[in-house]
Amino acid sequence: MALVDTKIAGVRLAKLNRFEDSRGLFFEAFRASWVGGDRRWVQWNYSRSAAGVVRGLHFHRRQSDYWLVPEGRLIAALVDVRKQSPTYRAALCIALDAAEPQALVIPPGVLHGYRAMTGVTVMYLIDQEYDASDEYGVRWDDPDLKLPAAWYQGPAPVLSARDSNAPRLGDMAV
Repeated sequence: MALVDTKIAGVRLAKLNRFEDSRGLFFEAFRASWVGGDRRWVQWNYSRSAAGVVRGLHFHRRQSDYWLVPEGRLIAALVDVRKQSPTYRAALCIALDAAEPQALVIPPGVLHGYRAMTGVTVMYLIDQEYDASDEYGVRWDDPDLKLPAAWYQGPAPVLSARDSNAPRLGDMAV
């Protein structure tokens, strides 16, 4: 396993070691030591999305996420909205594909979401039990996010009502 820093402080990509033979494949999906042994991961979630679905963008003030894609392919979008961060307003997209096992570590205060490029399953650990009062949404297509052009390209996304009606970043007190 190799843990790679990204251009957003605290967002890390774990490149997992995949072992395959005639019986199938195996990889370690998670070790607490990879993401800092001081975190206590308390909830495990499963999400299945059809191709074309966009989930997010959301951020939390207290919750960290650890994403794993065991099936399909997605593009994750991330924007640092932590005003005190050295990478404040940095934006990036990362492709996650089950064919190349990787995990994404997302700290509190980093806006995140994904576009399902195929049918995709996302399993994610969080270090706080879900609390709706700690989830904030921003429009997925807000140009002020300055995400890479690839994020905005493609067919019109399938969105939830909540994500469709999310405010622009500039309209929030972040």
